[in-house]
Amino acid sequence: MTLKDVLSRKNFKKCVNFHGHLCPGLSMGYRAATAGLDWLREKRAEDEELVAIVETDACGTDAVQVVTGCTFGKGNFICKDYGKTAFTFLSRGTGEGVRLSMKKGAFNLSERHGELLGKVMANSATDSERTEFRKIHIQRSHDILSMPLEDLFSVKPVHVTMPEKAKIEPSKPCAICGEPTMGSKLERVDGRHVCRGCVEEK
Repeated sequence: MTLKDVLSRKNFKKCVNFHGHLCPGLSMGYRAATAGLDWLREKRAEDEELVAIVETDACGTDAVQVVTGCTFGKGNFICKDYGKTAFTFLSRGTGEGVRLSMKKGAFNLSERHGELLGKVMANSATDSERTEFRKIHIQRSHDILSMPLEDLFSVKPVHVTMPEKAKIEPSKPCAICGEPTMGSKLERVDGRHVCRGCVEEK
């Protein structure tokens, strides 16, 4: 699979559109998600056939949602924000799972790339620096899409307890704000059932 092939894929274009731009992190997520589906021999989930567990809240998670069909709304997208570029994919049909974790140095940016990234993030980059940054940023994204998978990730089969499917249950009013809340999400405070938002405010 060449870089040109990847860039022309509909699902990759959907990833970029969903995320809003192309970046190295999105490319990492795309590589992990496509490799995970290949390893499991599965297609994109229409419902809860697959489960994705991500260990970061960064850019790559958007690609995981688009490619795998695992989403917060379906309850089969689980975020454990450990700050790691690591992704686990599970098949409910076969019970198999695979975890891909980024190898040390796989995401390293050049000194100039890092310098420009800092300026862009601080909103102190000049127009010419922003143009240079975009060029370098896209090239690094392309590099990640072209690299052998074994240079990016450690890939290991995993055996974990399959998460429960999403629950659908009646809502009950919060004793403080009165807003309808999933019953299992209410907390008992001073003998009353209170939503987590009100608990936080207290």
